[in-house]
Amino acid sequence: MAMDNKTVRDAIQVHGTNPQFLIEKILRTRIYESTYWKESCFGLTESSIIEKAYELNSIGGQYGIQKPTEFICLVLKLLQLQPREEIVIKYITGLTENDSNKYLRALGAFYLRLVGKPVDIYKNLEPLLVDGRKLRKRGNSGYSIIHMDEFIDELLREERVCDVVLPRLTKRYVFEDTGELNPRISALEAVEMELEQEREAEEAAARDERVAFTITVPLPFALSLSVKIKIEIQVSLELAVRITIKISQSFARTAQTTGSQTFEIIVKKSKPEQKRKSEQKSKQEQEQEPKQEPKQITRSS
Repeated sequence: MAMDNKTVRDAIQVHGTNPQFLIEKILRTRIYESTYWKESCFGLTESSIIEKAYELNSIGGQYGIQKPTEFICLVLKLLQLQPREEIVIKYITGLTENDSNKYLRALGAFYLRLVGKPVDIYKNLEPLLVDGRKLRKRGNSGYSIIHMDEFIDELLREERVCDVVLPRLTKRYVFEDTGELNPRISALEAVEMELEQEREAEEAAARDERVAFTITVPLPFALSLSVKIKIEIQVSLELAVRITIKISQSFARTAQTTGSQTFEIIVKKSKPEQKRKSEQKSKQEQEQEPKQEPKQITRSS
C-alpha cells in the first residue's frame, strides 16, 4: 500500500516542490491512513478517478475528529497522478456539452488552483462564477450548503480553502496591465450593459420616428397676428414630411421686439412612401371590386 503513496516518476515539480507537498504533511498523513484512501484510491488513473468523482456527494477538507473527506483524498490522488492539462480542463468544463458533473468540476477547479499558472487559473475558473448550482460542504460542524460560484470565488480570493493553504495567486490587475488578461466584466455588469444597450436602442428608435429642426420667422411674417407657413422637408430618400406651422399672436408680439422669432419643431415621421403607395393600391383594388348584389329569392306559388 505504501507504494501507492508516491508521486508518479515523471512528475514535474510544482511551485518548486513535489506536487503532493502542496497539502500539509499532517493532513497528508491522515489521508494516507484513511479507509477511503486505502480501499478506493489505490490504482486510480486520470480516467478512472472520474468515476470516483461522480460518486462524491460533498466537498471539504476535514470533518468530525479531523478525518479527511473523500473530496480531499481525490485531490491528493490528482496531485500524485499529475494529469495532463487538457484532461483537467475537461474535468472543469465537462466531459460532454450536456454532462458537467458539479463535483467533478469542483475537484478539477481545486486541483487547477493548486498547480496551475495564474493566467490559466483566471481564464478557466472565472467563467465558473456564473454556475449557481448547490454543493454540499462537509466540515467539523457537519454539512452546509454552498454554491459553485461561492466556492470558485473562495479559490480566487481566500488563502485557505478545504483546510489547504493555497499557493499565492498574483493579483488580476497585474495581468490586465501586461495585456495577458482582458478586464473582467462581472455577470451584474454584463446585465447592466445589456440594459443600457437596450435603452440606447429604444432612444435611437424613438429619434428615428421624430424629426427635430428649427425655423426662424423674420419680422415681416411675425407682425401678422396669425400667419400660416407651409414647409416641406426631405427626411430620407423615400420619406417626406409636410408640416404646417401657425404663429400665434403671443409669438408675433415677441417677434416685434426682437426682429425675428425662432421655433423648434418636432415632427413624427410619416409612413415610408413605398408602404403608403402599397396601402393606396390595395385600397383602390378594394374599391374596384364589383359589389355582389344580394340574390332575390322568388317564392313559388
